[in-house]
Amino acid sequence: MYEYNNENRPQDPWSDPIETTGRPVHEEPEQPKPRKKKGGKLVALCLVCAIIGGIAGGAGVGAATGAFAQDKTTIYEGTRTPTVVNVSNVTGKDLLTAPEIYATYVGSTVGITTEITTTNVWGQPVSQAAAGSGFVITSDGYILTNYHVIEDADSIQVAFVDGTTYDATLVGGESENDIAVLKIDATGLTPVIIGDSDNVKVGEQVVAIGNPLGELTFSMTSGIVSAKDRSITMENGNVMNMIQTDTAINNGNSGGPLFDMYGQVIGITSAKLSGSSSSKATIEGLGFAIPINDIKDMVTDIMENGYVTGKPYMGITVSTVPESISERYGMSQGALVESVDESSCAAKAGLEKGDIITAMDGKTVISSAELVEAKKNYKAGDTVTLEVERNGEKLELTLTFDEDNPERRAAQEEAQEQQEQQSEQSSNSNSGSYFWPFGDLSPWFY
Repeated sequence: MYEYNNENRPQDPWSDPIETTGRPVHEEPEQPKPRKKKGGKLVALCLVCAIIGGIAGGAGVGAATGAFAQDKTTIYEGTRTPTVVNVSNVTGKDLLTAPEIYATYVGSTVGITTEITTTNVWGQPVSQAAAGSGFVITSDGYILTNYHVIEDADSIQVAFVDGTTYDATLVGGESENDIAVLKIDATGLTPVIIGDSDNVKVGEQVVAIGNPLGELTFSMTSGIVSAKDRSITMENGNVMNMIQTDTAINNGNSGGPLFDMYGQVIGITSAKLSGSSSSKATIEGLGFAIPINDIKDMVTDIMENGYVTGKPYMGITVSTVPESISERYGMSQGALVESVDESSCAAKAGLEKGDIITAMDGKTVISSAELVEAKKNYKAGDTVTLEVERNGEKLELTLTFDEDNPERRAAQEEAQEQQEQQSEQSSNSNSGSYFWPFGDLSPWFY
């Protein structure tokens, strides 16, 4: 036996090497045993219980709401019984819904397309297309629209909601009141019922059917009557009596029907007020329609005679003397006579080119538009007294109106065209100058 007293003691060569610590060299040191932690098991047990409780609670809520085992994102779909819209028998006594009016008269409304040939700056013919609306007024093919829709048209075509199209002919038109009557070769059509625009009250609901923009065919818009008897000056200078409405009226709606809620036509949608190009403001809700009572008799005249009978005709073309020019040259404001039809009542009354008409039967006239408006109060055969200024001298002339007819209208338009050509030639040769009896005023006339 060897005592393990110190590391210098002799060792048995056949025994395992011994460290001074008293254990074999090749033996791994004994690792301390980890200390058992009872708190960790307790936390884990609590988490398991919480999870199990949460699942059980969720199952209970899901069972109560019926949402367990379903997707979280839900799309809900409702049900509705489709509305049945029938074509109505319009009697003028019963109020209709907008869908009933549409179902009854969409087939009586037409889209109108025209082709117009003009000449460009190089003298070449150019074809242009225009679009508008109209509506059937008789079962045998008479259609009412605006005059400006078909003005200068070389061809006119109308289209119905079922896709049927017809070539239309112009029976006659009346530019001052912006109406025109077309005729198509068709029978068995459904005409609209003409109402009484005088009975319409401000605030009443109205609807319109038409072809806004010439593309959105057979659209219905709705609104109210905003005002009655509005005097509106159109782009051509004509002053017209209008119904104002906030019903949406856009390009392409012109000539379409404006219905009251009894299903009767009380106006022809014609115009919309819009802001100038320099204005940033957009004007909305200001649309206008021609009252149907204003043109009923005219429409009948056109259908029977091709034109409106009894209209007064003077046989002159006029422009307006601006206030600034009248002050500059010391002359009166009024309607300047630019040309006179030598076969007309104006020539017989003694009117001459260069005269300024300042009054008609005592009513002051300060513009060409006011002269046209004053003339509407008379009919063919009526006699009026004109106050005229000629070279600074005041005159009174007596004039008896002729009847306006297509032949006289054509003569007047030809005279006006010649006047414009002469003015253009004079402008080219004299750098914009034109001699009038009272001086060089042509740059201010239109």
